[in-house]
Order: sequence, then C-alpha cells, then structure tokens
Amino acid sequence: MATYPRREDLSGMKRSEVLKASPRMFESNLLDRLSRVHWSVPPLLFGPAIVIALVVSFGEMAVWQVPLFALGGYLFWTLTEYWLHRIVFHFEPEEGIGARLHWIIHGVHHDHPNDPLRLVMPPSVSVPLAALFFCLFVLVLGTPNAYAASAGFWAGYLAYDMLHYYVHHLPGGRKPTAWVPRKLHELHMRHHFKEHDRGYGVSAPFWDHVFGTATGTSRRDSAER
Repeated sequence: MATYPRREDLSGMKRSEVLKASPRMFESNLLDRLSRVHWSVPPLLFGPAIVIALVVSFGEMAVWQVPLFALGGYLFWTLTEYWLHRIVFHFEPEEGIGARLHWIIHGVHHDHPNDPLRLVMPPSVSVPLAALFFCLFVLVLGTPNAYAASAGFWAGYLAYDMLHYYVHHLPGGRKPTAWVPRKLHELHMRHHFKEHDRGYGVSAPFWDHVFGTATGTSRRDSAER
C-alpha cells in the first residue's frame, strides 16, 4: 500500500528540502527500496543491451539499413515518451485506487521533483516495457529489423532517463549554460511548476508543438482572443 506524506512531517522544512524529501511509497522495506533507483542503473542495464542489438543488426542486415531502422526506433520512442507522459502519467483520478496509482507512478515525482533516487525509471518497470516493445517490433518488423529498431528505441529511452535526471539534479544546483540543455531544463521546469497540463515532451519537446501542448501557448492563445 502506498504511504502518503503528511503535512506535519514536512512542517518547518525549507522549500528545497520539501521538494527533495520524497516519502516512502510502500510499507514494505523491499518494495520501497525498489522504488528508489540510482541514475547509473539504466546505463548499466540498457547500455549492453543496445550494443548487443546493434552487433546482431550489423551482422545480419545491410549496413545502411541499421541506422535507418534505429532512427525509426528512436522516433517511435519520442512518441511513446510523449503519450506515456500525457496519457498514463497524467491520468489523475481524484480518489480511490486510481488516485493511489497516479501518486505512485508520477504524483510523487511532481510533489518531490528533486529526489535524486526517483528521477529514473525503476528496472521493475523499464525492463518489462523494453521487452514488450521488443516483442512488438518483432511482430511488426520481423527479425533482424527488430534488433536495430529496438536499439534505437532503447537508446531514446536511455537518453530520456539521463536527461530527466540531469535537468532535475545538476551538480551543485547549477542551471545549464549551453542553449539546448538550458532550453530543455526551462521547458521541463515550466511543466513542473507552472503548467502541469502542458510540456509533456522531456527529451523531444517538438511533439508538444505538433499536438498543441507546448508550454506558454495557452497564455498566447487567450491573449489573442
């Protein structure tokens, strides 16, 4: 069962501490430990899987086909990231088991977005999802095409997880200086603190423009009216 934070537990804490003080999710110590993940876990799991998939792809496909299918897999990941965030993570029932599930899946992250151990996806979720999409690629594309597509899809997921960690937990609390990471940081912070119902693309914010959920557009639209 999920454990919700109580207001009295957070009283007297600085805002920065509250944002980081992610509470227990489960009464079980084991389940709660599994809900907290160090940022290095996804690269250790998915890095070798990506390399193996690419090696198999280059061994069984024409050289020019591998980057083509890998790019397709990556683009499919960016769409998956957008719609997973928009439809699943932000499905927010007000009460009952649905409300509990939302808090476990994503609500706790919005309440405490600076907890460094809850910024990447737990393997208990990411590994089954990766296997599910691999099976989908095999079904639709066949092998060996599915290996190259999966490599691109998994690489997109890994880039998303690392970027998500980066924009929330920069060393020393600094903000990015280069234009692209600074812009991605700005857009994601707007999603967290100003417009929860916009800005769903973390690593690929261009989909927000395609589907009409770019941050700041609601204010511009209302001003134009």
